[in-house]
Amino acid sequence: MRVSIVGTGYVGLVTGACLADKGLQVRCIDIDAERVRQVNLAQAPIHEPGLDTLLKRTAGANLQATTDLAEAVRRSDVTMIAVGTPLCNGRIDLQYVQAAAHQIGAALRDRQGGRYHVTVVKSTVVPGTTNNVVIPALEAASGQRAGEDFGVGVNPEFLTEGQAIADFMAPDRIVLGGLDERTIDVLEDLYATFPDAPRIRTNNSTAELIKYTSNALLATMISFANEIGNLASAMRDVDVAEVMRGVHNSNYLSPRLADGTRLRAPITSFLEAGCGFGGSCLPKDVRALITHGTEAGASMRLLQAVIDTNVAQPSRLVDLARAGLGTLDRKRVTVLGLAFKPDTDDLRESPAFPIIDQLLSEGALVTAHDPVAMAGARKRSNGKSVAFAEHLDQAIEAADAVVIVTRWDQFDELPRIIAAHDKQPLVVDGRRMLPRNSVAKYAGIGLGTP
Repeated sequence: MRVSIVGTGYVGLVTGACLADKGLQVRCIDIDAERVRQVNLAQAPIHEPGLDTLLKRTAGANLQATTDLAEAVRRSDVTMIAVGTPLCNGRIDLQYVQAAAHQIGAALRDRQGGRYHVTVVKSTVVPGTTNNVVIPALEAASGQRAGEDFGVGVNPEFLTEGQAIADFMAPDRIVLGGLDERTIDVLEDLYATFPDAPRIRTNNSTAELIKYTSNALLATMISFANEIGNLASAMRDVDVAEVMRGVHNSNYLSPRLADGTRLRAPITSFLEAGCGFGGSCLPKDVRALITHGTEAGASMRLLQAVIDTNVAQPSRLVDLARAGLGTLDRKRVTVLGLAFKPDTDDLRESPAFPIIDQLLSEGALVTAHDPVAMAGARKRSNGKSVAFAEHLDQAIEAADAVVIVTRWDQFDELPRIIAAHDKQPLVVDGRRMLPRNSVAKYAGIGLGTP
């Protein structure tokens, strides 16, 4: 099968490289000529473990990148739309999706014969977008009818940054939305090399809502854990890490096998108190769902509380630092972790930046460090008085406090590094990744006073 993918961002490029590695002929399309050049040279323009290796196997063979959308669509059986849907005033901005649909439709007008071409929305869009925005744009530009001359479907992605290759290659589910059975059958052929993955065959709007509901659930679990953590902080002698350990061991989350061992559900990682969620998906998707629900006459009060809790959470780390130091004015504070999660360089909605801004506003002298996201962080912090340290040891030198924002494995070395210094900083653990007694001065999120 021949596949074209409009957009070589995170979703588009990972999808293209993985499908090419499965033996499909893939053309990735982007208006950015430099990004196209990088992909054709097997150079990943984003940080994602394993992507460089995958591109080296596929670029120039089954995978090609191009700026010529029309030619790529005419040569393909399936075209995926994987462009950005940024948030604007609580709503997703559909201009890139609509433009892609229009260009695909224009290419379909000139396409002669061949199998039933299917356009697939891979971008995350609110329910109704494919039927009410994408299909009209395709029909207007092509002069053809959806469901008669071409198919239109929705195939949401469930990729976790930092483990996206594994998520794609061993999916826990494949959602196949379509306006007709013929469309869904084409999508079945697309994923024929994934025989063990459960299929969910449904219509377009339901497929769109499955994606939003999945992300909203994860965000809700995180804010729930953080609210419990904030309660623990307000009490005496309560540790939210131990509370959640007790919760995780329920049979609902960690079922016991016949031999007595337990299966720990991966979702328990979202039931841990921390300094809030970030990234390109959860904050944007929850906000978009709130607006979409409100406009549909369904008030989303729970999800609004999820966002409110998340927005307030980063300041909890600043509160802990201030309480431990007495004041932040002229204090040297190191922020460890700038990407919103480990194993990525994605800075979008990272809690590190509101933390840095608040520290600076209270007069702190801020140093920041991240294992992979330093270049992007420097650009984002342009004009702010933040020092960037390339190495962990350098970052904590002379620090009065060290604030852990991202759970990078490299930060496990902190107790050893700190022990070698004469000055023992206060460690504010925003991810509860270090043992409480591993450093001389410790303050953890969700840890009540003894």
